[in-house]
Amino acid sequence: MRITVLLPGPLREKAGGESHLELEVAEPATLGALLDVLAERYPALERRLRDEQAGLRRYVNFYVDGEECRHRGGPSAALRDRGEVQIIPSVAGG
Repeated sequence: MRITVLLPGPLREKAGGESHLELEVAEPATLGALLDVLAERYPALERRLRDEQAGLRRYVNFYVDGEECRHRGGPSAALRDRGEVQIIPSVAGG
């Protein structure tokens, strides 16, 4: 399955400057499987997205076709062919 990953500016440097990534994910495609593919291609990006136990980092939001993934099962959220995953790190400050 082909999945489009959208990356904001702060994460692009970890993916060779790319804002859109087109990735092939084997079926059954899940967010976790997509992140495994990202980890192989972009190890520096992986460290920003998942913790040492491969759990989703709390301060990073993952949207699967526009819906926050934690409402769809987190890493086990199903992906559709030609679907879109947007990754948005939280911004803190005061």
